[in-house]
Amino acid sequence: MRLNSKPMMVALAGIVLLGGGAATSSQNPSIDKTGKDQVSVHLSLRASTLLAEIQKEATGLSHHANTLKAHASNNQSSWVSHADNLDKIKGHINAVGERTAELQRIQHGVLPWQQQAIKEVTSHAAQVAAGTQAAIIQLNENRNVVYRPEYRDQVATIADGSENMKQAVDKFLAYAKTQQRMRQLQRELELSGD
Repeated sequence: MRLNSKPMMVALAGIVLLGGGAATSSQNPSIDKTGKDQVSVHLSLRASTLLAEIQKEATGLSHHANTLKAHASNNQSSWVSHADNLDKIKGHINAVGERTAELQRIQHGVLPWQQQAIKEVTSHAAQVAAGTQAAIIQLNENRNVVYRPEYRDQVATIADGSENMKQAVDKFLAYAKTQQRMRQLQRELELSGD
C-alpha cells in the first residue's frame, strides 16, 4: 500500500498560497449600503457554515491523529495501521484545505472574529498538512520508519496540530453561539421593556 500525497500537496499549496496573499474585494459602486450589508451577511453565514464543517473534519482528524500517535508509541503496531491512519488524516486535512481555501476567498466580507478564525485555522491546517505530507513520504520510503524517533516526533506534531485546530474552531464557534444568544436576549429584553 503506497500512499499518494499529491492531492494533499495541492490542498497544502492552496492553504499556503491563499494564507500568504491578501484577499481583495471588487468594489462595485452601483451596490448601495443595503446591498453590501446583505452580501456581508451572506458571506458571514457561509463562513460560519464552513467553520462548522471544519469543526466536524477536525474532530475526525484529531481522532485519527491520536490513534496514529498511539500506534507510533506501540512497537507491535504494523506499518499498515500507520498507512491506514495517515490516509484517513490526509482525507480530513484535504477536506479542511478545501474549506479554508473558500474561507480565504470570502474573508474580505466576514466578521472580524471570522477573519481571525480563518487565520488561525489556516495556520493549524498548514502545519498538519505539512506534517502529514512528511510522514507519508517517510513511510513510503521505508516501512521501518515507524520505529524511528524522528517519525514518532512527526506523528506527535500531527496529533498536536490537529488538536490545536479542533480547539481553535471549537472556541470560535462557541464565541459565535454566545454572541447570538446575547443578541437574542437583548431583543427579548427590549421587547419586554415596552
